[in-house]
Parts: sequence; C-alpha cells; structure tokens
Amino acid sequence: MENEQITSEGNTNPTQKNIRLPLILAFTLALGMFLGQKLPHYNQHFSLSGAHGSGNPLDEILKYVDAKYVDSVNTELLRREAIEHLLSKLDPHSVYISPDELKAVEEDMSGGFEGIGIEFLMVDDTMHVITPISGGPAESAGILAGDKVVSINDTAIAGVKIDNGTIFRKLRGKKGTSVKVGILRGKEKLPQYFNLTRAVIPVQSVDVAYMLDDKTGYIRVNRFTERTNQEFMEGLTNLAENRGLQHLVLDLRGNPGGYLEEATDILSQVFPEGKLLVYTQGRSENKREYKSNGRARFNIQQVAVLIDEGSASASEIVAGAIQDWDRGWVIGRRSYGKGLVQEQYPLSNGGGIRLTVARYYTPSGRCIQRDYKSDSDYEDDPERRLKNGELTDPSRIHQPDSTKYYTGQGRIVFGGGGITPDIFIPIDTVLASNSYQSVRVHIPAFVARWKEENAASLPADENQFVSDWKVTGDMLEALFALCEKEGVKRADIRSGKYNQELETDIKARIARIKYGDTALYKVLNSEDPAVGKALEMISSGTPVYKK
Repeated sequence: MENEQITSEGNTNPTQKNIRLPLILAFTLALGMFLGQKLPHYNQHFSLSGAHGSGNPLDEILKYVDAKYVDSVNTELLRREAIEHLLSKLDPHSVYISPDELKAVEEDMSGGFEGIGIEFLMVDDTMHVITPISGGPAESAGILAGDKVVSINDTAIAGVKIDNGTIFRKLRGKKGTSVKVGILRGKEKLPQYFNLTRAVIPVQSVDVAYMLDDKTGYIRVNRFTERTNQEFMEGLTNLAENRGLQHLVLDLRGNPGGYLEEATDILSQVFPEGKLLVYTQGRSENKREYKSNGRARFNIQQVAVLIDEGSASASEIVAGAIQDWDRGWVIGRRSYGKGLVQEQYPLSNGGGIRLTVARYYTPSGRCIQRDYKSDSDYEDDPERRLKNGELTDPSRIHQPDSTKYYTGQGRIVFGGGGITPDIFIPIDTVLASNSYQSVRVHIPAFVARWKEENAASLPADENQFVSDWKVTGDMLEALFALCEKEGVKRADIRSGKYNQELETDIKARIARIKYGDTALYKVLNSEDPAVGKALEMISSGTPVYKK
C-alpha cells in the first residue's frame, strides 16, 4: 500500500466514523499493492538481482537511449516505468516497490515513523487519502478518507510526474516540524489548506480491546502486522482473565489485510486443533493448508466478525473461515474481494517486486477474488457499489460467480466477489454528505478549544462520561458559530439533520482526549448498528445455522 506510513497512515478509522463512510474510493487499488496476505515475506532462495545484467534486451535498449538519444533522459525512470507497465499486464496486485516505498512498508508493518499520519494512493497522478491514522496530525486536523492532496508546501503534486519516494520525503520529517498540504474534497473546485505539525506515528494493529457487556469482549484489528497476534492475545488475555470474557466481537471493518499467518493464529483461538482455516495454491506453488494449531488459551463461546467493503485479504480469510465452519456470525457489508497471494522478492537497487504466486481458498473451496481481467474499473469498485445501491440494499449484491459452495452445516455461500455477510448492515449515507462533512471538519479545533475551558466539568470516571454525559445545545451553537466564521454556508450548518451525528462525533473526540481510545470506541460503538446487532445475536444465543 502506498502511504506516508504505507498502510498506515486501521482505518477506515472509527475515530472519524470512516468505518461507516463510502469515502474509500482511492483505497481499492492500494489494498493489493501493498497489503497482500504474505506482505513483506522475502523469499531468500529466489533473487531477481541479475535481471539487469549484460545480454538483457531492456538494459541494451536503455544503454542505447542513454548514449544516443537526441535529448537527455532519465534512464532509471524509464526502467521503472517499463517494469511497472510489465507488471500491470499481470494483475492489479503485482507491483514494483521502490527502495523508499519498501522502507515505508517495513516501518508500517513493524514499528513507527515521524510524519503526518495518512495512508495514500497515487491514482492518475493525484494523491488520494485512503485514511488518516487515528490520533495523527492529519486526522486531528480534519483530513478525511477520499480527500485529494494537490500540493505540499505550496508545490503542486497533482497532475505532475512525481514518485512516491519524493512524496514521502516531503511529508515526513522530524517531529515538531511543520508541513502545509492543499486538499481537494469531493467535487470542490478550490483547495483547503492545512498546516500540520509532524509527530511520531505509532503503528498499532489492535486499536482497542474492552468489554461490551459482562460476557462479551470487543477487539478491533486494523491490519495484520508481524505483532498483531501478540497484540490480540494481550488484549484477549486481559479480558478473559480479568473481565470474564466468554464471547467475542472481532471488528475487521476497514482492515486491508497483511500477514496470513497472523490471521490464522488469531483464528486458532476459536477453533479446535486441526481445523482447516485456508489453503493456497498456484501454478508453481503446491497446495498449502493452514490449520488451527490447537493452542487456544480460552474457551471462547460465541463469535461475531464485523466486515465491510474495506475488509480485504487476511480479513477475508478470518471471515471466510468463521462463515464456512458456521463458527459465528459475519455481520456488515460485502468485503473487498482479494484472494490473491503475493510474495516479495528483493532487487539489487534496494527495492523489490511483489508478485502474485497463488490464490487462497476458504475451507469450503471458494476463492473470493473478484474479477480483474474484464473489469476496466477494478479500482473503482467501492464507488460502483455505492452508486448501484449495494451498500444500502442487500438485494443489490451481485455474485459474479454463481458456483455454490457449502458450509459445514450445509448453508450455501458464494465466491468470486468477497465475503457476503450473514447479516447485512447498510452504510449510513448521511455521514457521507458534503454538508455534514463541511461542519464535521471543524470539530477537532472546536473540541480542543472547548476542552481548554471546560475540562474541569468532565466526570473523572470514564464509564460515567460514556453513559451520562451529553453534548449540550450551547456546544452545538458554538460549533456552528465557528463553522460560519470559517465560511461554511449557514444552510449546511443549521439544518438540524445531522445534530445527532455531530453530537456523537464531539463526544467521541472529547472521550479520546480525556480518557483514551477505549472511551472513544465506547462512545462510537454505543451508536453503531453493527455492534448492536452482534450483541443482539450473541445474547440471544441464536445459532448461525438451523438444524
């Protein structure tokens, strides 16, 4: 994935309710590019370092061009474009990775970096924000998924040839230093400008782990890094040993994938030993089965997995195994549909290529990879789903592969286009409206100012705040006044249509500043229909299948 942090700059981020928004249009192509199931797994026994050696026609042509062409040329740029063009003829997820991009991938999957905290993707020479990282400078300033970055420090980056390495160098820098970015939002013609102060951006794959009720735990995983299972087990252990966890809601919405093995390790906590979880197979790759390891530490009874159109790859492996074995409820919207396995091979220049070597298959035998060979708009699938009504109406879900597969209890499921949930939760289109966003973008500044003057009025107890504290009408009026001062149209501010959503946003942001991430998610999840449905099904004891 191409981003300032490269996958990380979760989430579709719950902090911004992006888990419910359709602002993921730029997210599509990036999923396969930088977050395959095996992400940065190097094959040390296979090297392409000799690809540019003597006798290579491409190298010979470039030498002639460099020596004889009428104008001066950048031969390294030509080489890269030739490689990218070659790989583009294979599939959307086989890609070349420059040295700078590779470094960013490795940082994202294992550590942290100093920057502004956004995930991004270059599409048609324009930088699209995939998601701002929760708590990072970009998120705090109000930059949203779907925004287009058109300038950095007053230098245009849209519509010009600029490589990702240059963008990384412009956005990253020592914490405390500043960078100015120009943003185009939606169909707006004029950019907004944000002055961001760089900070240390942590790379955490488990956002939060807390109890929804006396028996049900909630864990949100934003991607599968090399530490995800460790982080997951830390959260699970605390909830099971200290809080009485019996049931689990696993939130994978907006999770673009990552390490396959981390996903299967998590699945091993809810399956007995030897259960097939997923298998992979390719032309030159023998079939490889991944089974539960028998090291489940706790007796987790009922399970619900939350997914949406941003859940891809390893997230779909988890949801597919749960669904195929009727182990629990899959709730939300149809997942992304990425069933291709990439392996990464190093190149002599310090970069690498990520090459699709196999497909993965759920236990029932279905491959959930959606069509890319005959789909010229492959990367625009989320937008297409929104326009055709699928994100609001389950009857409009299109199953491109009509082959029937069967779960362990005989339920019919389909492949070829992601995981279709057992229970559908429509997207909240209100939250995607331009008028709502024009107000919401000013909430971070409003909350920061409000807390400086009113922090003492907040209850000391987090749970009391979540259950009892409410945003007042005076607070909304103060927010609206700020918006008017910033040029937001009065009609967009005072319609009253979004007051409840704005109140939740304000309360959630105050909760995070005052009490931390757990309080943030408690506020958001209290209004989340998917979480509510998961609790309903778990508490009712209703089985996924009927005997």
